[in-house]
Amino acid sequence: MNDHPQAGSATILATSRGRGWHGLEADLVRIPPGRTHISGTPYHRLGIHVGRPVRAQCRCDGRQHRRLQKHGDIDVVPAGLDGVWEDDRECMILRLEISKDLFHRAAIDLGRDPAKVIVPQKFQLRDPRLEAIVWALKAELEADVPSDNLYADTLATALALRLVEAGSDTSRQADNGRAFSPRQKRMLTDYIEDNLDMPLSLAELAGLAGLSLSHLKTQFRNSFGMPPHQYVLHRRVARVEVLIRSSGLPLSQIALEAGFAHQSHMTNSMKRLLGISPGTITRSRN
Repeated sequence: MNDHPQAGSATILATSRGRGWHGLEADLVRIPPGRTHISGTPYHRLGIHVGRPVRAQCRCDGRQHRRLQKHGDIDVVPAGLDGVWEDDRECMILRLEISKDLFHRAAIDLGRDPAKVIVPQKFQLRDPRLEAIVWALKAELEADVPSDNLYADTLATALALRLVEAGSDTSRQADNGRAFSPRQKRMLTDYIEDNLDMPLSLAELAGLAGLSLSHLKTQFRNSFGMPPHQYVLHRRVARVEVLIRSSGLPLSQIALEAGFAHQSHMTNSMKRLLGISPGTITRSRN
């Protein structure tokens, strides 16, 4: 997305670049006191203040705003707008950029015409649902062992959906009770099992089920009792246990066969879900 990861003398502390995220890029940056100019981009941007308060002034699209910027305050800058932010002390910002494709898909999922969806410029927005997604993204960005990319995909989609619906707070409760047909559930189950060793995305699962991304997420939870990324993680852990007990493959190879990025990712996931490590299963087999 953005070919210039640093703005001014900002220091990037963590970034999503190179992680294979789809439709969303994230940077956690430390910004020194003074003025920072950020040029307009083709992407909708969010800036979330992290940490202690700072006194700030910002100018964007002819609007000026002076404020005490607090932890969790969100600035929303629509695509194409540039702006100047001036802080009285060093601060930390989580910067998010949402691609047009992801935003358009979210609008269509919610029954909106993407050409008519207007993202309003906001200063110091407080939205509990949006904040929950943002903090989950920050945790994923800072994790020593990141989750499967399907999790980041889920968070990115949720972020885009929330931005589209935030203006009118449209509810999707009509879909809350729906679940997959037996055929859809069987197709998804078989597809996931057959492709556990490959990267999986929400878009391909939705295409397989013939659903929009938002409907997939709702109906998946209603059918399986958990969101897609959690279900896939459970199935990968189950695959690991089977391979350890039934094959003589080294643990590093088993991790790849089950779709984990590496052995430590597999080990951490097993400890979290089963409370035991792969080594414990290996020893119990002997």
